[in-house]
Amino acid sequence: MAKLLLKDKLAAQRVYLILAGLFIASLVVSNLIFQKFFSWDFFGLYTFEISVGILPYPVTFLITDIISEIYGKKKANQVVTTGIFASFFSLLIIYTADAVPATEWSPIGDDLFTQVFGATTIAVFASMVAYLLAQYIDIHLFHFWKRLTKGKHLWLRNNFSTFLSQFVDTFSVLFLLCSFNKIEWELFGALLLSGFLFKVIVAALDTPLLYASVFAFRKRFKLKQGEELKYD
Repeated sequence: MAKLLLKDKLAAQRVYLILAGLFIASLVVSNLIFQKFFSWDFFGLYTFEISVGILPYPVTFLITDIISEIYGKKKANQVVTTGIFASFFSLLIIYTADAVPATEWSPIGDDLFTQVFGATTIAVFASMVAYLLAQYIDIHLFHFWKRLTKGKHLWLRNNFSTFLSQFVDTFSVLFLLCSFNKIEWELFGALLLSGFLFKVIVAALDTPLLYASVFAFRKRFKLKQGEELKYD
């Protein structure tokens, strides 16, 4: 690992906090907006029917891959754990807000608020169980491929780790939501296929962003291929 000077260490800490902030924001928002679904015609080849909650989700996997590559496995696991605590904390705030009765003049009444956020408890629970499995699998596989390839072929560990973990995530969250009767079982197969294919496409498309980010980090902190920052 590369040992940092004090100014470089402070810069690395600032960037890590920014990445962690983006990660947490993406994770929390995805759990809040999941009840809206949309369709997307992919060049006439396939029509996706997916939740808008899936839109910020791939960002979290891109960020953990960046952190895994530059900061190491320990820091990647830490940001995932922090994101889970943030999600449960947001759930507590929403639950409290839903329990407080609205005034007569409130622009948003109790019924509308409950309709929008009422399923959030189940959504966050399902999402967190799925997310725990998916992210820890992603990080573990990422470093498995990194060791196997001796730090080479970044595209391989980025995509191979993400493809499997995204399938686990999509399957788990849909299974739990269907089990709690939040989504009809007859929609399970179509939503699983749409959700997984969408995540695979996004994971493939974000590979250049990962390369650009890793290149910038290596240049800034003078890292060799596969080398990680000595952050602590």
